[in-house]
Order: sequence, then structure tokens, then C-alpha cells
Amino acid sequence: MAAPEPRGPRGPREVSGPREAVVRVEGVRFAYGKREALRDVTFDVARGEIFGLLGPNGGGKTTLFRILATLLPPAGGRALLFGRDAAREPAAVRERIGVVFQSPSLDGKLSVVENLRHQGHLYGISGRALAARVAEALERGGLADRARERAERLSGGLRRRVEIAKGLLHRPDLLILDEPSVGLDPGARRDLWREIGALRADRGITVLLTTHLLDEAERCDRLAILDRGALVALGTPDALKETIGGDVVTVRARDASRLRDAVSARFGVEATLVDGALRVERPRGAAWVAELSEAFPGEIESVTVSRPTLEDVFVRRTGHRFWEDPREAGARGEEYPDREGGSATGSGAGR
Repeated sequence: MAAPEPRGPRGPREVSGPREAVVRVEGVRFAYGKREALRDVTFDVARGEIFGLLGPNGGGKTTLFRILATLLPPAGGRALLFGRDAAREPAAVRERIGVVFQSPSLDGKLSVVENLRHQGHLYGISGRALAARVAEALERGGLADRARERAERLSGGLRRRVEIAKGLLHRPDLLILDEPSVGLDPGARRDLWREIGALRADRGITVLLTTHLLDEAERCDRLAILDRGALVALGTPDALKETIGGDVVTVRARDASRLRDAVSARFGVEATLVDGALRVERPRGAAWVAELSEAFPGEIESVTVSRPTLEDVFVRRTGHRFWEDPREAGARGEEYPDREGGSATGSGAGR
């Protein structure tokens, strides 16, 4: 198994020092029946950050999103946004946050401008103030030429722009997005991230988003990586990858289990089995492969050497792949969550 992650009093120790926190999550817990969806999760989000909650389906991201969006009270711990408790002072929190859900919230039969006007009415904005904010939202989102078009006729990328425009209409200080690029094509995803970057640069807005896309997580300033309700890593993408300490060598062999023990004994390295392959973290991995092949001739079928990725960080912290077949968890007798709020065990599990 991987070496234990250095831990502070409540979880993984972060590399960077303290900064002004817009969001403070303190020991948050939640369970759906007997399944723990969140287990003592603690982290801060600094003002002006683009902060990502990364994890596979069932990791706890959506549950935490709901808690931060004031839709679900935690079973334990607390979530503070701008110093206000999300469960005890939801109205005060909602005044300062904008929320964009994964599921569409637009009324497809209404035009873009009508959707924005209705959003403004929900926040008590009307008259000239509302007209000015709608015009600003249309201009910023590049939607002015689509203002009179029905939402149902827009592409996925344009609908997502309208969703974000809605979330920003009341000028929040924090924008919370749940899986913002799901269903978008690569071009629309680039546009989305250009918009997120512009919001931070122009308005200093803080952005917190959930994602299961590793390449999207690379764009965040910092990450909290969740797995089965636990916070397993916290830090910048680069700092997290640097904890690997070298190249990642993946070896396919005729008998990977036997080779693992032999490699550990011969070279004094930690070798783990992941997805039926031998995984070793090694400085100057390419040079070491030559020694490995010479030491075990005829036993190795293939070898790959790569620089560390966020998936490697996840594997090192958890001992399993980012996307794991539920049947593998079932074979170990583990309960694998098929979605937030449900779980399954063994071969019948789904995602």
C-alpha cells in the first residue's frame, strides 16, 4: 500500500500557508442511511481562488456542493461562507453566492432575457436596476445576439453561459458550480474556462467547482480530492504531483503479484498492484527500466514510464484507480457508491 499521507489534526496537511478564507469547511460529515457520504472533511478556500473538488462518482462532491449551496445541512461539523454558517444562516449566505447546478435550470420555453429577468425577480431586483444587470449579463456572456431566442434552441455551450449569467445576476462574491462542463464539447469547455478566468480577473470573484475530469482539475488553483467521502489530498495541482517524487513506472508481467514481491526485495522500492499491473514510483524511471529488465528477463510483457498526473496522486492516496469497476470493490467486500445518496455492492453495482 502507499505510504500514509502526512496529516494535520483533521486531514491531509496542505503545502501552502494560511490566507483569507471565503469558505471554511470544518469537520463536515453526512450519511445516506448507513453509507457515509462525507467523513470529517476540512479545508479552506481563499478569496479570489479557483478551487476544485475533484473525485469520482460517489466521492462526496455533490453532497458537499449541496451543503455549501445551503440545500442540505451537514450531520456534523459546519460550513462557513463569509463567516456565516450555511445551515443556520442560509438567507445571509445566499445573498453572497451564485449557484450553477449540473442539471439545467433554464425554462426552455422562455427566451434568454426572460430567464434572466425571472432570476432577478427572485432576488428582489426590478426596474432599471434589473434592466441594467440583464444587459450587463448578456454582454459579458456573449449572449446579446441570442437575447430573444428560446433557451431550448440553444446549444449546450450557450445554455451553460446562460446558467452562469443567471448565477451572476445578483453580483455574488462566490460562484459555486457543480460539474460545469458535463455534456459540453471541447470548444464549449474552452469558452467556459475562459469565462471563469475572466470573472476572477475582472471582478475578483471566488470560484468553487466540482469535477470528475482530471484535465479540468489541472486548471484550478487548488484542489481538494475526495474519495468515498474522505478528503485524501489537498493542494495545488503541481504541488500534489510533486509528492510522487519521480516517474511512474507501470509494468505488465506474466505474474505481477510475484514480480511485485521480487522487485521490492531486489531494489528496496515500494511496488503496488493496480488494475493487474505493477506500479512503481522511481526517479529517472527510464534508466531504472533497463535495470529492471536485466534483473527479470522473460517475466516482463510491457513497461510504460510517465510523468506524474493527478490520477497518479489519487492512486497513491487511495490504492485504487480513479475510475474503478464496482465489481472490483464488491469482490473485496466493499460497498461502492453508485451515485450520491445510493450504493451498491458486487456485480450489480452501477454508476
